Amino acid sequence: MDVAFIEKKLQEIYAELEVEVMEVLMDESLDKKQTNLRMKPLKSTKQILKNALDSIKMVEKLSKEEMEQ
Repeated sequence: MDVAFIEKKLQEIYAELEVEVMEVLMDESLDKKQTNLRMKPLKSTKQILKNALDSIKMVEKLSKEEMEQ
């Protein structure tokens, strides 16, 4: 498994999420409640992806340790 490749692709997704976040934050037509409602899915998506990457790294580490034994 190429963890570096996966991490690179996730960084690209993070960059796209940041663009979306900035668009929401710069939209002056939204009130605070609407802004928060639009931000939650973006924040949740980033956290889910981060957790997935952490899981992938853990599996990779455990796999390497198992192969060394």
